[in-house]
Amino acid sequence: MSAGEPGSVVRRMLLGSQLRRLRESRGITREAAGYSIRASESKISRMELGRVSFKTRDVEDLLTLYGITDETERTSLLSLAKEANVAGWWHSYSDVLPSWFPTYVGLEGAASLIRVYEVQFVHGLLQTEAYARAVVRRGMRDASEADVERRVALRLERQKYLVSENPPDLHIVLDEAALRRPYGDREVMRGQLQHLIEISERPNVRLQIMPFSFGGHAGESGAFTVLSFPESDLSDVVYLEQLTSALYLDKREDVAQYEKVLEELQHDSPGPDESRDLLRGLLQLS
Repeated sequence: MSAGEPGSVVRRMLLGSQLRRLRESRGITREAAGYSIRASESKISRMELGRVSFKTRDVEDLLTLYGITDETERTSLLSLAKEANVAGWWHSYSDVLPSWFPTYVGLEGAASLIRVYEVQFVHGLLQTEAYARAVVRRGMRDASEADVERRVALRLERQKYLVSENPPDLHIVLDEAALRRPYGDREVMRGQLQHLIEISERPNVRLQIMPFSFGGHAGESGAFTVLSFPESDLSDVVYLEQLTSALYLDKREDVAQYEKVLEELQHDSPGPDESRDLLRGLLQLS
């Protein structure tokens, strides 16, 4: 995975936020901006959120509308638009990916901090190959064996970022339910537990287990991920996966609520060392 590829999603978000600031500073409505590039108000909204690719001509026309005549500034923003349109490495897996997932893979690969609460199964970044295969087969019952293997390959490719030279920090709270629910046979589960013990020793991984014994806890709304980026211009993003789509929340007040839940989960769960002991206990029982 080359370092620049995941950044295309982040560059779209950066360019979009800069275009929004320029538009707002000139007091121009989204409707008027859309009219200037023969597009709808919703297209401008999607551009400003970084959800679509950028045509050079559209960016040029918007910069002109916003009064940006300085050649250096125009060139800088136009080169950002060009970089934002580069397809990431995951593009080759688009035949087996749900439509909303490439955006997530791009954001995950560009994040400097990934914070997660997971309850149904072990998070994709921490799955062994055998466990991942069992999860994919369960979730895609009608898929061909070739499609299953491509989904597993994508998951393993994502994991390379976690052990790269400049990896993100991963802070994850796994509900004990995710460890008790078997995917695959006994050996698959034993291998997965062993892998969690080993990877939790990495300096960039903070793994905590929320035990059944704690009872009810703050994660009652289900699994979610909070992504933070090294670029100061970018706000944190909450990712919520649903059955037929996904939600990306970046409003400060929404993100703050999820961060508060994560803080409570981290506070109420045993620390990394105790959680590792809990994993060892489960391994002995399996």
